[in-house]
Amino acid sequence: MPHDPVPELLRRATAQLEAEYAVLPDYAAEPSQDTAAMAGVLETVAHRLGDNYPYFHPLYAGQMLKPPHPVARAAYALAMKINPNNHARDGGRASSEMEIEAVREIAAMFRWPEYLGHLTSSGTIANLEALWVAGQMAPGKRIVGSEQAHYTHRRIAAVLKLDYTGIAADARGRMSLEALEAELRRGDVGAVVVTLGTTAIGAVDPLDEVLKLRARYGFRVHVDAAYGGYFRLIANELDEPARRAYLATSEADSLVIDPHKHGLQPYGCGCVLFRDPGVGRFYKHDSPYTYFTSKQLHLGEISLECSRAGAAAVALWATQQLLPLTENGAFAAGLKSGRAAALELDRRLRTDDRFDTLAAGEPEVDIVVWKLKAENAERASELAQKIFVACATRGLHLALVQLPRFWFQAGAVGDAGLVTCLRSVLMKPEHRAWMDPLWERLDAGCAEVVGV
Repeated sequence: MPHDPVPELLRRATAQLEAEYAVLPDYAAEPSQDTAAMAGVLETVAHRLGDNYPYFHPLYAGQMLKPPHPVARAAYALAMKINPNNHARDGGRASSEMEIEAVREIAAMFRWPEYLGHLTSSGTIANLEALWVAGQMAPGKRIVGSEQAHYTHRRIAAVLKLDYTGIAADARGRMSLEALEAELRRGDVGAVVVTLGTTAIGAVDPLDEVLKLRARYGFRVHVDAAYGGYFRLIANELDEPARRAYLATSEADSLVIDPHKHGLQPYGCGCVLFRDPGVGRFYKHDSPYTYFTSKQLHLGEISLECSRAGAAAVALWATQQLLPLTENGAFAAGLKSGRAAALELDRRLRTDDRFDTLAAGEPEVDIVVWKLKAENAERASELAQKIFVACATRGLHLALVQLPRFWFQAGAVGDAGLVTCLRSVLMKPEHRAWMDPLWERLDAGCAEVVGV
């Protein structure tokens, strides 16, 4: 592991925080703090945590796991000295203000001058709130989204007792506009879920075109940008369809983004935004004890969740102070680096006779998928699983994904059959510099399995 600056940073910041409360009289903490016993427990914890993949390392290029920034870890740990609760002002005075400021910066990234928004414990809860509001706005109407949208949308709709319909995806994994319009003609769609950065391949649905359909058919547009939202900062670096989709986010009705993915935050930190602040009326409720300590907005008044970790807001605020969400800043440069790594891996795969890549084109964000060339899908799937294991034994950790076979065949359409593929999420800035070591291990793993 590289040198970790957090312990020293945290030591100094903790001394400053304790000085803020120096006027308080000392007291004996209960239960007694047996440091020797705690040390023993933490040693065991450290050993147990070793039974994990090295998510923090560039050789981990499998799932959507990105290490929190050191300042986020330090700020989170510092806030835990107080353990604020951002449900009400008297539970999280400073951290509530920091949440409001941090969310304002996220809204500004999408060019939303007016909005209602807050942090959540996850992208799932953020999406639940957005679809809950959609259901309140259009009772009894359906929710529709791409078949490549996150599976939790269907579950969320079931929890909310709303009908959900999956829309076919095209060969690039994007929602089919023709299939969408066929559903819209039925006249019972209340909201369309548009995904910017699908979990399978990072596909970007054509939001700009969906908004044109909204003008004709009248429905809410909810953008699930849990994974891909931060790419709004580098929209001009993306291909033209994706660029247009990201630039159109300013016109969506609601939007979800996960700072605990590209935003360099610890789990769990999601965020939901509504472009119309008036939807706050659906959250209105009375409490006999919670909201009387301040006339200012309590975040619990605009959230379905009650207790929420104020430490998550503190960590996000600190990170955005250090790395502002600006198009030409260091944070955006990290996104560009990860995308450059994905494009380079895709380029190498396309020039290698052992692999098939997506026929429709290069990655839209920073996720790369490929299959093994074989006589049939069953054999290709078997090889992918074996190479997955062979690479792991060499320290390279990839992921597996099942995708439609026709996505890998130029000009093919509609083949519902699936094939198991290899998948790599190159979301760490370091992945660009580590492309050669990654490729060497992939090459060696393939040689072990297929002999070339």
